[in-house]
Amino acid sequence: MSASSADPASTPIGEGQDLENAVTRVEQELGRLFARIRVGWREAAVTVHPDLQPLGYQVLISIASGKATSAGAIIERLQTDKSGVSRQVRQLEELGLVESMPDPEDRRARVLVATDLAQERIAIARERYEGRIGERLRSWSAADLDHFVELLGALGR
Repeated sequence: MSASSADPASTPIGEGQDLENAVTRVEQELGRLFARIRVGWREAAVTVHPDLQPLGYQVLISIASGKATSAGAIIERLQTDKSGVSRQVRQLEELGLVESMPDPEDRRARVLVATDLAQERIAIARERYEGRIGERLRSWSAADLDHFVELLGALGR
């Protein structure tokens, strides 16, 4: 961060407005990107199963990756409500995409596991999604991609 961006009093008059315009453009582009990501999740969900909702896809991905294998962990990871996760898990079980198994470390608890069918369909959905985004990203230079990763990381902190 430069001295001029850290101290508004030292920012030249024109630069302050340019900065505000740039922030507005970033917010608009992030909005477009998030909308596109939501469309991608919807398309991926339908690829896995025509009745699957985008939240159900996110729940399934969390389970399949092993990053969240209990309802509580899914709620925490996705920052969503218990009833929504419960409905999605129930649907995933009904569709044969998830099974509830005894936790090997605590027999009183249950863990959620993605079925082989789920893994196959997730792979197809990811291949399609990554094909679309990969096509766009591969048109950038490695240096631009590295810089983009740095900027995204800074924004996410």
